[in-house]
Amino acid sequence: MTVEFMMPFYGSFALLRTAVESVLAQDDDDWVLTVLDDAYPDPEPGRWVQSLEDERIRYLRNTENLGVSGNFRKCADLATESLVCMIGCDDVVLPGYVRRMKCLATAHPEASYLQPGVVVISEDGSEVSPLADRVKRFYAPSRRPSVLQGPALARSLSRACWTYFPSICWRLETLRSFPFDAGLDVALDLDVQLRIADAGGALVVDDVITFHYRRHRASVSSWKADDGSRFIEERTVLDAAAARAQARGWTRAQRAARLRLSSRLSAITRLPSAVRARHARGIAALVRHALS
Repeated sequence: MTVEFMMPFYGSFALLRTAVESVLAQDDDDWVLTVLDDAYPDPEPGRWVQSLEDERIRYLRNTENLGVSGNFRKCADLATESLVCMIGCDDVVLPGYVRRMKCLATAHPEASYLQPGVVVISEDGSEVSPLADRVKRFYAPSRRPSVLQGPALARSLSRACWTYFPSICWRLETLRSFPFDAGLDVALDLDVQLRIADAGGALVVDDVITFHYRRHRASVSSWKADDGSRFIEERTVLDAAAARAQARGWTRAQRAARLRLSSRLSAITRLPSAVRARHARGIAALVRHALS
């Protein structure tokens, strides 16, 4: 059971090196890594990856820039191994990630995907606890490891998307059955997870910390939150989830998706930065989402 790391790249060479080196440091060698370069203008990162000369590592380069979500979708299409982690090029896997994910996948054959224990780090690598991540911890299952499935999973994720997309270990058949929506840039992971829940799929949530998720202001999710477009996507995804839950008679999941309380509160917290930037459209979008 091989773990395949698919790493979309566009950005910091230094952080890419840290991410790749964290994969190389795994204490279980049963892994492969693909770095998918999204036409980054500097050729040096690609040359460095190729210079590693490790048969488990391949470097591919897009002929044109696909954007963050487009490159993630291409990574999903290129994956071939039974377990897949679409790690960000600025994140870090701890040495036990591969071993732990293989253990969980074996112990839980019913699991569609696995959420490892995660620590959030800043740009300089120090542990941090921003408001968004404190909210995630509030809504995430308190008892771990735990399994959420069907209506319970739909309700939990509709209350707040508390998972960490780049850390997730997906079964390949899950990615094949639930492709990412090409119309989404930021909420594509929430959409996939809610569709998995709708189909009766299961998520295993682990308590062992094996992943460092890097949070910084330059991320796509951060600036799309300030201009309001992230919340438009979330509202679209949650409205669709509410309709599916209603059709299935999942009353609590439907109510959570309609209320979307944490999403609306998150929009309110983004208002000050939108006001400081004098982003009129962003302010209007954030207010509209918060009050909807």
